[in-house]
Amino acid sequence: MSWSSPLNVAIAILGISLLVIIHEAGHYFAARAFGMRVLRFSIGLGPTLWKYQPKGSPTTFQVCALPLLAYVQIDGMNPTEEVDPDDPGLYANKGVFARMVTIFAGPFANYLAASVMIFALGLVGGYPDYIKLAPNEVGQVHENTPAAKAGLREGDRIISAHGIPTPGIKQLVGINTARGTEPTVYVIQRGDERIERTLVPERDAKTGRLILGVTLGARLTYTTVPAAQAAEKAILAPWQMTVATFEAIGSMIERRNADNVQSVVGMVDGLADSIKTAPQQYVALLISLSVALGLFNLLPIPALDGGRLMFLGYELITRRRANERVEAMIHTVGLLLLLGVLVLVIAKDVMKFFT
Repeated sequence: MSWSSPLNVAIAILGISLLVIIHEAGHYFAARAFGMRVLRFSIGLGPTLWKYQPKGSPTTFQVCALPLLAYVQIDGMNPTEEVDPDDPGLYANKGVFARMVTIFAGPFANYLAASVMIFALGLVGGYPDYIKLAPNEVGQVHENTPAAKAGLREGDRIISAHGIPTPGIKQLVGINTARGTEPTVYVIQRGDERIERTLVPERDAKTGRLILGVTLGARLTYTTVPAAQAAEKAILAPWQMTVATFEAIGSMIERRNADNVQSVVGMVDGLADSIKTAPQQYVALLISLSVALGLFNLLPIPALDGGRLMFLGYELITRRRANERVEAMIHTVGLLLLLGVLVLVIAKDVMKFFT
């Protein structure tokens, strides 16, 4: 992983926090719509920095020290709680439809947020897209890289390296790999002029690969579209991203390779990196994370929204509730397993900073 500026990291953390707050707000507004009593809406965990309870409201809104998480405490939602059957404000006393909508509203809020951001990006910032160029043409020069320091520009063509022709990225990578970090002479075609530049490839902190700091064969652009087209994309894109995520999960299982699984640490790093490129890249990645957060919570895993919906589905079909103690135990075991996986993935991402 790369080290990003503290400001970029802070903006990345705020972005992820916003997605989690949106998720919990979905639960909150659905619960209130069905007359459930919400005791607490917490942004973050740990020591409380600020809290406020509106006059006449049962809800305490608070901000805590650890901003990456949030939660909503709905009265009567814990299966082990004592329930007053005459209290209409308890989650447990509401019909199965109301409880299912309340649970589903969190992931739905993330999908809705993704659609809103997709629509706005299409109208204002533009969708990130790539224009195809000649295979050896420079489409982008990245800041603070060997290419940038040597004065390479967009539109330059890398004709050869170390006396060997480079018609495309494959040949250039091969030469860089063979040369390592040795200074190498590159011949550049710039308009009608041929120039020579000596570059020393650097090793990328994330991948370990040798890089020059250029994107070849494509140029990143940002395309704005009419409102109707943006609305269509806002509706279709989250579904397409969901399908692509399932395909990626299937491929990961088939290959038995979880290298691409990221923790919050990896997400923050990716968002911080995207800010260096353009605000549109940051928003585009937030869109992907919002869909991923919604989809992940819908998976039928105990302790997640999908696991709770699974028990509610059983109740809807059989017209009787699952044993509350059994459900609570299953959710507890699921939570412990999820925390174990989370610790392992975080450890993997943290180690990338030091290896």
